[in-house]
Amino acid sequence: MAELGTTLNGQHQSTQSPHHHVTAHRPASATRLPSVLIATRHGESTANVEFQLAEAAGALSVPISCRDADIPLSLQGQRQAQALGRWWAALPSADRPRSVWCSPYTRTAETTRIALAQAAGLGAVPVTLAVRYDERLRDRELGVLEMLPKAAIETKHPEEAARRRKMGELYYRPPGGESWADVALRVRSLLRDVCEEEAGRPVLLVAHDCTVLMLRYALDRLTEQQLTALGPVHNCSTSLWRAQEGRLRPDRWNTVDHLAADTD
Repeated sequence: MAELGTTLNGQHQSTQSPHHHVTAHRPASATRLPSVLIATRHGESTANVEFQLAEAAGALSVPISCRDADIPLSLQGQRQAQALGRWWAALPSADRPRSVWCSPYTRTAETTRIALAQAAGLGAVPVTLAVRYDERLRDRELGVLEMLPKAAIETKHPEEAARRRKMGELYYRPPGGESWADVALRVRSLLRDVCEEEAGRPVLLVAHDCTVLMLRYALDRLTEQQLTALGPVHNCSTSLWRAQEGRLRPDRWNTVDHLAADTD
């Protein structure tokens, strides 16, 4: 396991004193990585639907009264989760996750439950497969901007809207919330644990738009410009990395072919 402070998939950067002798390079054979890492965003949520309607109408509010953590899937999101389970079952045996790490939010937990039931029903994974819920996979926290459509942010918090445009999404932190860079910090922490505990095994991470983006940012060592050029992560899309030569290397990103029959 890499030392704390080491950048995953980057070069070894010890946190010890520069005068302390350390080995410059670790052999690739000593690197602990899952054989395959798959990340998905939850299925469409009821909030996704309400925000799409609000943005189209220029509305200043959405009819959501519960916590962000308690927002469930829409009916379409449930169908997407079933399609994800069928995709999971159709994977080659060596790539098929037998371990799941999941955001504790309702929409991710529901996505996992439905996909797992579908895959287990097809005989691909044990119905008793354990799911590990980890708060580091939760969605980005938006603080005072929580549950506000774009028009409401411009109207109610014009100074924050201007500061957001100036700083860019990677570094802008709303009052009481997180920047993308803040999310990246907890994603890197999670990846260290995943690499240590799931070494040599395929693993599935069920998360959110921002957390999946930060996974790619960390694993593929993107620049800010490369990161912000990416489009949104699609609901129940699949992104996959394979362990090769001591790194997790990208195999696919944000693909949704498996959802075609369920989104027509």
